[in-house]
Amino acid sequence: MTAHAASQAAAGAGTAKNAPGFRRGVSSADWWIIGLLLAFFTLNFADKAAIGLAAPDLEKDLGLTAAQYGLMSSAFFWLFAAGAVVLALFFRRIGWRWSAAGLMIAWVASMAPLTVPTTVGVVIASRMVLGFFEGPAHALCQSVVADRFPSERRAFAGAVVNAGSSVGPLVATPVLTWVIVTWTWHAAFVVLVVTGALWVVVWLVVTRREPGMRPRGSAPDPAPQTPAGLEGGDIDVPLTSLLRTGSFWGLALLSFAGYLISSLKVSWLPSFLHDGMGYSRGTVGLLATLPYGLAIVVLLSAGLISGRMLKAGRSARAARGFLTMGYLCFAGVAMIAFTQVPPGGLQLALVVAAFSINSVAFSVAFAGAADFLPRRHRPGFFGCIIAAYSVAGIVAPWLLGVIVDAADTVSQGYADGFLVVGVTICVFAVAGGLLLNPERSRQALLAETAKRRATAEEAAR
Repeated sequence: MTAHAASQAAAGAGTAKNAPGFRRGVSSADWWIIGLLLAFFTLNFADKAAIGLAAPDLEKDLGLTAAQYGLMSSAFFWLFAAGAVVLALFFRRIGWRWSAAGLMIAWVASMAPLTVPTTVGVVIASRMVLGFFEGPAHALCQSVVADRFPSERRAFAGAVVNAGSSVGPLVATPVLTWVIVTWTWHAAFVVLVVTGALWVVVWLVVTRREPGMRPRGSAPDPAPQTPAGLEGGDIDVPLTSLLRTGSFWGLALLSFAGYLISSLKVSWLPSFLHDGMGYSRGTVGLLATLPYGLAIVVLLSAGLISGRMLKAGRSARAARGFLTMGYLCFAGVAMIAFTQVPPGGLQLALVVAAFSINSVAFSVAFAGAADFLPRRHRPGFFGCIIAAYSVAGIVAPWLLGVIVDAADTVSQGYADGFLVVGVTICVFAVAGGLLLNPERSRQALLAETAKRRATAEEAAR
């Protein structure tokens, strides 16, 4: 594509906002969907948090070492990547309504065996199945957000949905801790199974007439759609071309850094507060909610800042990539710092800060990808990103357990492990922030589209 042609394409994208039928407003129905997806994601992370809250009882009942518990926790992620890719591609054919309902039904079924006394093998199998069906949850939510919200409001809407990653454990931690202490860890999964079943009923009732939730190829929505010049509609390349862009790898690295924090927060934070910092089980039930509460504020403020940066004329690279990089580097530095200070108020403050920033990568940075992605490739692209960052969930819980077992004391093991993680977060955040450049990726993809079309026209002559 020549420079003139590229500028014409960019101009077309800019003026398309005035095209007939272009939908800029956001309806109340859109926010109802966002609210239900927030509840969906809340349950998604409550499921993840439950195993960490039950860790002391699990280790006692099943006779597990720290490394064995870490391996059991990582089982959740063994099929996570496969589910993220396979199911995300399949969901376009059945529509978002039945996709979300099907996932929740699968989550409920996979947790049901844990509601009664069980074995190590059953727990591992249950976590593997749950991980497979939770793999595409984020891609599904972000695809719905990208379909229903314009670019400058997408980061905030995505942040609201992703707030469920903090709301889930924030609500679940005190409630499930009380349930576990009062009854058994099996009762915690009874609560999750019943709540998930109720969500399915509400979701199917509320979305039964909702446009935009139907399968691919069904009758068009009554609401006008975005014209071809925006939201990647003027880009026509195969998925493999999208996976070769620097923005794909930047987003993968940023998400990997964020998921290092996420996976350790749900699997090891309660144990670290109890065994590594010496707090009682009851106190842990309260302290473990602090990072989740702060994370909601961080996540929503980051979404607002990103949108305002775009409105102020800042580049998508700055508003998406650099902003996410800054947040994650702060988290990494805080994690390094809390391994170097003695127990007390300062260490607890640094722990809360370090574990409160992970979800920014999954809202602000993901919004940057949606800025240039063709709609038809969003599920596959997001699925591949999730497959990449799920490796953090496989490795981090197990490796931290190995480091804790190898250390002279439990406290030293946690310090050594979190020091390694903190440094890794900073390195991946900087590399990812520099690579994520939506404008450059868009121009490169437009150039490839023009070249492919020119080749096709020449071959047709």
